[in-house]
Amino acid sequence: MGEIINVIDLAKSIKGQIAEFVSQRANNGEIIPKIASIVVGEDGGSIFYINSQEKVANSLGILFEKILLKESTTEENLINEIISLNNNEKIHGIILQLPLPKHIDEKKVISYISPDKDIDCLTYINQGKLYAGHKKFIPCTPNSVVTILDSLNINLQGKEVVVVGRSNIVGKPVAVLMLERNCTVTVCHSKTKDLQSVCQRADILILAIGIPNYIDSSYVKEEAIVIDVGTSSLNGKITGDVLIDDVIGKVSYMTKVPGGVGSLTTTLLMKNVCEALK
Repeated sequence: MGEIINVIDLAKSIKGQIAEFVSQRANNGEIIPKIASIVVGEDGGSIFYINSQEKVANSLGILFEKILLKESTTEENLINEIISLNNNEKIHGIILQLPLPKHIDEKKVISYISPDKDIDCLTYINQGKLYAGHKKFIPCTPNSVVTILDSLNINLQGKEVVVVGRSNIVGKPVAVLMLERNCTVTVCHSKTKDLQSVCQRADILILAIGIPNYIDSSYVKEEAIVIDVGTSSLNGKITGDVLIDDVIGKVSYMTKVPGGVGSLTTTLLMKNVCEALK
């Protein structure tokens, strides 16, 4: 029987380190990190996420400013808001909640975020630095994956890693981060032939498909490590890509959904704003 990785406790440990960092700065009369998080419109997921960010920030002593803009906000007004935050020395991290309304060009707006304050690693400059090995910030979901793997204290060098999903948000950056750890990485996608046989080679299988319960034990080799990044709704419940009950008996370690990778992302966002001060 494999072990479900306790990501909740890992997040608590990292939160403790962040809280200590912020507390020491406060006691020394130094600048406290502050985040500005922008939501345009009333997307339920974005509102939920920004409220979650605020709750975590408050618990760690990090200052948090919530900027709620109407759905009808123009692209120009949003860009001006971002420029104002770029120029505000009291703001150290800027988060732009996606998706934006259809009348706003996401790529154009993102390009106005200062790379020094882009703690969600959305700008092309920070993504380029990530791929070139000169990163300042790591995108939070890929960072969650590698942080979880690092916590297992396993030598990752030479391990065969299969990443299923090639998005700019998860698949591509995760592949780069695993290459940095000297793993042999294969990235799969919707056009991959015989996905099952490719997955069966993996010492570490990282899944970001977005299809509930898609991966069963036939895709997984004995004693593999499985990291489930997928989140979908199935019968009103958040569900991952992996059929947990079928796979758990075959793997050495795995994450679950909910309570897995997603439990760490907001914590690592807070860690990034602390890095922005250094």
